[in-house]
Amino acid sequence: MSISRQNLSIVIVTFKSELVIHECIKSIEKDIKIIVVENSENLQFKEELENTYPNVSCVLTYKNLGMGVANNIGIQKSNTDFVLILNPDVILETSTINELIIASQKITNFAILAPISVDFDYPNYKLINNKKDNEEDDFLLKVKSVDGFAMLFNKKQLDEALSKDYFDKNFFMYLENDDLCKRIREINGNILVILKSKIKHLGAKGVNEKYKEEIELSRNWHWIWSKFYFNKKHFGYSKAFLNGFPKFISSLAKYFFYLLINNKIKKKIYFNRASGFYNAAKNNPSWYRPKNFN
Repeated sequence: MSISRQNLSIVIVTFKSELVIHECIKSIEKDIKIIVVENSENLQFKEELENTYPNVSCVLTYKNLGMGVANNIGIQKSNTDFVLILNPDVILETSTINELIIASQKITNFAILAPISVDFDYPNYKLINNKKDNEEDDFLLKVKSVDGFAMLFNKKQLDEALSKDYFDKNFFMYLENDDLCKRIREINGNILVILKSKIKHLGAKGVNEKYKEEIELSRNWHWIWSKFYFNKKHFGYSKAFLNGFPKFISSLAKYFFYLLINNKIKKKIYFNRASGFYNAAKNNPSWYRPKNFN
């Protein structure tokens, strides 16, 4: 079955994204249903979106659940066979959706389709064995994984295989997309990048800039925690520990250095890196949450 606008939903997970999401929504065709999952209890945000855009419905989670869990909620609430996951700081070109539709008519079997980022210095995919698997094709690449800010799911193929549980709920931030893509490849699902379907990713702009410092602290904690958890899940505890321990020691050393010279921001960053590793090594959940969001 190929994609159609009537059989496609778009899910956008938001958190303090009120300054950037409008540009994203305006880049999406008005006849496509959009489900926004807001990781808070911000009723004003919900009402503003639903009153402004007839094709948008907004779900409030009432607390910050993270990207993966919130995306699962949006996917479960969709009633279409195809769902496109977007970050709120992604902007579509006028032909982005149409190129995905055209590609789906040519491809007989796919689990994930993804548009390609226009910033070629920061590709939104990882190649299999670091090389192109199908250089003769001028419209797609078969890849190892795609970044989570833009990925389209073939629900009919994936619902049964994944038991309708797409993203691992243990991830709060980072590597949930790599984990999902790995699981999809293990069931021989095809992950394809469509070269004529293009997007612009603003990059780390999904949250209001005034929360920049706290978001940076959260990113540093969760990157280390998620990397340990990913490696533990797929390759075992020993590999996860050995892979992360040198960076743990380095983070501690840098923490004490910045403590001595009284650099408060750097001190907090490296403390959070060390804390992320320590908590992952202790098998603690990804409990850290951004603070001071008033």
